[in-house]
Amino acid sequence: NARINLSGSLNKYIKGMFKTEKDIGGQGFQPIDANVQFVISPELSIWAGRFLSPSDRANMAGAFYSLGGGYWSGIASRYGFNGGYIGRDDGVAVVGTVLDGMVAYSFGAFEGNTAFQIAPVTVGTRTGSDGLMYAGRVQVDFWDAEPGYYGTGNYLGSKDILAIGLAGRTQKNGAFSTTATGDYSSYSVDFLMEKKGVGPGALSIEAASYDYDTDNVFLSEQGEAYSAGIGYIFNQKVGWGQLQPYARYQKFSPDTNIDTKRFDLGVNYIIDGYNAQISGFYSNTDVTGKSDTDAIN
Repeated sequence: NARINLSGSLNKYIKGMFKTEKDIGGQGFQPIDANVQFVISPELSIWAGRFLSPSDRANMAGAFYSLGGGYWSGIASRYGFNGGYIGRDDGVAVVGTVLDGMVAYSFGAFEGNTAFQIAPVTVGTRTGSDGLMYAGRVQVDFWDAEPGYYGTGNYLGSKDILAIGLAGRTQKNGAFSTTATGDYSSYSVDFLMEKKGVGPGALSIEAASYDYDTDNVFLSEQGEAYSAGIGYIFNQKVGWGQLQPYARYQKFSPDTNIDTKRFDLGVNYIIDGYNAQISGFYSNTDVTGKSDTDAIN
């Protein structure tokens, strides 16, 4: 894929972002981020337009700023196309920090609904939700503070991080199919620890837990999920860059009793942070179990 990223400031109070995506599916360049940020103070701003709504660390870091880089598989973090394009949604959010940046928060109202509906939106006299999806995240950093609303999944040995994040979203009648309508909600907790000076490099450990509820409308997207990862980046350069071996495990257990598990084992070659990396990895995805009920996939 390829992206064009534009951002700028009209003045110190008004900023903007515009980002496009061209994927391998040949859809052409599509706008994924298009928003304005009203900066009330260095610790408080209001975002309006299309952007990632508050969620877990993996979703906020996205495909290119997580441990392992490249494409993030989304087995456990299943927010996906909840609005707009590539997980973006249209809405407004308050984004801020307190206690010298050690506590970050974001809360907003969004269009929602897109991920959990089957077209057409209107079937007879039934329609999907015409209400808003409410989403929020609170994160506490115990060591170094983390800047920015769009987060990072790994700091490549540049920070000492010990952080816990809580996220949730809900929408009345947000799960809508041709046969049923129900409420949608999801909740998650994520953890990240990175420590410099552990032997000849820096150690990172991450974990997250998720609970998804579609009010029994989409059993294939309703259930519990878990993920865990470990990485180690060596301080010593080898040629142009540093080596970072890593491993990650994910599991999603939906109410269809068909579990999806994925294991990744790889090595990153970090040339210039997230600007230039080469990655090689082995990945195994295993789908187990047998459905004992009908579900919409």
